[in-house]
Amino acid sequence: MATSCSHLDQVRDVIPSADGCEDCLRTGDRWVHLRLCMTCGHVGCCDSSPNKHATAHWHAVGHPVVRSFEPGEDWWWCYADELGFEVPGAAPSPSHG
Repeated sequence: MATSCSHLDQVRDVIPSADGCEDCLRTGDRWVHLRLCMTCGHVGCCDSSPNKHATAHWHAVGHPVVRSFEPGEDWWWCYADELGFEVPGAAPSPSHG
């Protein structure tokens, strides 16, 4: 496991694709927590959710870095490096829903 994320060069200034998991909203499913892809803005559900859409998005398109899209949380995760971290100066996730 890496000690630092080597994929921050893929982080962009993104606009969230939805106020909830965009895939669950499309199919009428439920989610537990949300993750925001920091490459394209896809909002997907976490691995505690039945469909695990955030991880599925990583496998499908290869965007490795997500951040929590839960209000007030500011942690990030890199799937490729299997590493959780915080980005100094990054604002907490906005309120949504």
